[in-house]
Amino acid sequence: MNNTPINLDRLAAQHAQTLITDTKDEKPSDIENTVTKTLGILQEDGVYACFLYLLAREKEPGKKVIEQMLNLLEGLGFGWNKPMNNNEIDLRPDSVLKHITDHVTQNLEQLLLAKETLEQMLIYARYGAKARREAESKNNGQAGQENQS
Repeated sequence: MNNTPINLDRLAAQHAQTLITDTKDEKPSDIENTVTKTLGILQEDGVYACFLYLLAREKEPGKKVIEQMLNLLEGLGFGWNKPMNNNEIDLRPDSVLKHITDHVTQNLEQLLLAKETLEQMLIYARYGAKARREAESKNNGQAGQENQS
């Protein structure tokens, strides 16, 4: 771990933005729903349960959330490299859960910091999805009005 302070809020915001950008082809309401459920599980049941939920219940949007969460964890500077397979993030459930167990849950202070930062990322992503949904709804409303003219 290097001694340069990391701006955790900026790290959370960057990964939330990337998540919203990477899911632009998905329905914003689906992303908002996935992120909201994930945030609730993270807050109530913890980091491991959050990943377990995403792997078990959420399909395509869940993979993108997991990918950004793993990127954020790597960015914390604790030496938690992402699970990799053939130069790509390994999103197989056994690899992800082993990674969380072997690395993230080992040190309580680091785990609590990781949980807090993941929560912030998911909060930002939820607001980002909501803003995109409202913008698309507004744009669709304007397009409908133009067609009626």
